Amino acid sequence: MSDGIDVSDKTKFAMPIRNLISLIASVAVGVWAYFGIIERLNRIETEMILVQSDLVKNTEFRIKWPRGELGALPADAEQFMLIEHLSGEFDKLLHNIETGKAPFDQQQALTLDFYKQRIETLEGKVETLKDNVANLKAHNGNIQ
Repeated sequence: MSDGIDVSDKTKFAMPIRNLISLIASVAVGVWAYFGIIERLNRIETEMILVQSDLVKNTEFRIKWPRGELGALPADAEQFMLIEHLSGEFDKLLHNIETGKAPFDQQQALTLDFYKQRIETLEGKVETLKDNVANLKAHNGNIQ
């Protein structure tokens, strides 16, 4: 007597229809869940690639902007122009004083004082602008 189950291509299998329907429904839910997870992983991977790309661009910008490799702020250009202009004005005034074009008689003593005050004012403005540019560069350097 053999107690084993004999399985062949002619073996019959009987199952209630509700079990068959629940088995098919379970497989369908499993397949739907699997593809939902795969779709979610693909979306997350795509977002990660985009974030990585933005990170690389941000790092490049963060490094190159303070160095001036990507341009400069309009305020920087304006300050540099003002510094150059004030430096030229200072040189003109200094040249006038050194060449003796500045008045030295008693009636025009006020003019000499005017030049002195003007030079001191211009020197102060040049120093202030230099400090502003140095502070701006230091601030941009700290962003790194």
